Amino acid sequence: MFDFSVFTSWLDAALLSVMPGWLTILVECVLVALGIITLYAIFAMVMIYVERKFCAFVQCRLGPDRVGPWGTIQVVCDVLKMLTKEIVSLRKTDRFLHALAPFLVVTASMTTFACLPWNKGAQILDFNVGVFFFLAIGSIGVVGILLAGWSANNKYSLIGAMRAGAQIISYELSIGMVMLTMICLTGTMSFSEICQNQAEGGWYIFRGHIVALAAFIVYLIAGNAECNRGPFDLPESESELTAGYHTEYSGMDFGFYYLAEYLNLFICAGMASTIFLGGWAPFVIPGLDGFNEVMAMIPGFVWFLAKVFFVLFLLLWERWTFPRLRIDQILTLEWKYLIPISMTLLILMALCVSLGLTF
Repeated sequence: MFDFSVFTSWLDAALLSVMPGWLTILVECVLVALGIITLYAIFAMVMIYVERKFCAFVQCRLGPDRVGPWGTIQVVCDVLKMLTKEIVSLRKTDRFLHALAPFLVVTASMTTFACLPWNKGAQILDFNVGVFFFLAIGSIGVVGILLAGWSANNKYSLIGAMRAGAQIISYELSIGMVMLTMICLTGTMSFSEICQNQAEGGWYIFRGHIVALAAFIVYLIAGNAECNRGPFDLPESESELTAGYHTEYSGMDFGFYYLAEYLNLFICAGMASTIFLGGWAPFVIPGLDGFNEVMAMIPGFVWFLAKVFFVLFLLLWERWTFPRLRIDQILTLEWKYLIPISMTLLILMALCVSLGLTF
């Protein structure tokens, strides 16, 4: 499998040969930022189109089909329309916090997006405490949501923000514990090492047998809640709160929340693919060298994207199958069921690793 660190090392050496070190670092940071922004925008539009078509399929409709073949250019037109819309300034809001909130949400989303391991050697942020960094940065988004609801001076926005805050903070516990369960199995918090270990010995969802599979299911449930997606979309319930915490936003300020919601869904699927399904690691069976060599011929980013869209299919299936829950049902599910289950899975995985019962 091709290692992208070969290309990045060559590019770094080429830049150092024609410019000083400080300028090389600056140019590389600009290139990385442009890469993140480009991928962020592309995958946001892809996710919007995919969900519209999936929703239409579930509801026996066609979905967007007017602009472009099969409606593929409809999302581009919607983005251009949003870019040209006026940003309405409200009189009785806290203008500074109202303007700051969407940037906090997008910043948290982009930073966690940069943690995803796309291919061997193709990861922007890779720390030895990568999982901890991912969870810490992802928690910043809820601050932007709470600020949006409070600064709008609107009761519907405030209620939506309070619901979102209670829901996201609660379900972060389950996500953190199931990720910690898999860290017990791998012994590292570096995403590159997690993928490399699975490339050599098989995906953790198989090596951790029933405990890893149960943790994967808990992650899917908590991940949808973390992204404020149905059936956990009570903070944005249009029948009660208009649009929830971003009711008073217009133009591209609203677009930031819209893009962040879909990219958070992609990040959720990408992290599930990394932790449970090997990330860019191919499907290998120890002992079958010929089969493993064939699997290794498929590029790593193809494996990663295939796994991401498989998990996205499961998340969208979950959203468009179950009805919206009440706020008390959402919190009951987390505090009375998912947290005890997550703690039990963590203890069981620790016992399995200690007794050598994993594959």
